[in-house]
Amino acid sequence: MFQIQNATYTVPGRTLLNDVSVSFDTNKVYGLIGHNGSGKSTLLKLLTRQYLPAGGQILLDGRNIRSYSTREYAKHVAYLPQQLPAATALTARELVAMGRYAWSGLLGRNSSRDQEAVAEAFRLTHTEKFADQMVDILSGGERSRIWLAMCLAQQSRFLLLDEPLAPLDIAHQIDVMSLIRQLSRTLGLGVIIVIHDINLAAQYCDELVALKQGRLLKTGKPSEIMTSAVLKDIYSVDMNIISHPDNGRPVALP
Repeated sequence: MFQIQNATYTVPGRTLLNDVSVSFDTNKVYGLIGHNGSGKSTLLKLLTRQYLPAGGQILLDGRNIRSYSTREYAKHVAYLPQQLPAATALTARELVAMGRYAWSGLLGRNSSRDQEAVAEAFRLTHTEKFADQMVDILSGGERSRIWLAMCLAQQSRFLLLDEPLAPLDIAHQIDVMSLIRQLSRTLGLGVIIVIHDINLAAQYCDELVALKQGRLLKTGKPSEIMTSAVLKDIYSVDMNIISHPDNGRPVALP
């Protein structure tokens, strides 16, 4: 379990996160929601150890995350940034195989276990047919699945995703969110995703974590967050809430 205890993060002249306490467990999909600048990506970067909290602490399995070595931490936590690095001259297979660094080292031998993990990552993301294609020639949706496969090859317990839907059209957004929820159930993953579309978040996330101006506003199931009063507090916009005709989950309409 991740436990964020009274975490604060500051930059000169500004506090980006202020006294945030929240926990994340495996086998669930958590959606980080809130307006731009609310602290969602900052919180994710604290969990990935890119940022060091100015106050408070972050624990993984009761242990401060700073006490883990880089490779040891990567065995527990995989991260997909908002701006994906260029994958020039890499095939999908080569990129996905890079997810094995935590287990084999950067120059480690490609063992049968590594090969099995890579093959399983392709199978889980339904991307086997792209394995020998160059990553940069794939469509946005196809690339998203390949990068997700790289994270799965890492065989971590937590998957942190920073706005993975931003470059995708609505069909691919639904496709990726459906896949993420399925993988969480199949592999027991704890998934923490920064997401702007609150209706997609409500449909595919188990719990929502709402931030506002760097503070934790509210956490809970979609039915607890997707109310007119709470959404007004988060976004300062009046919204009506209806039930989805297929599954009964809440849908917000401005």
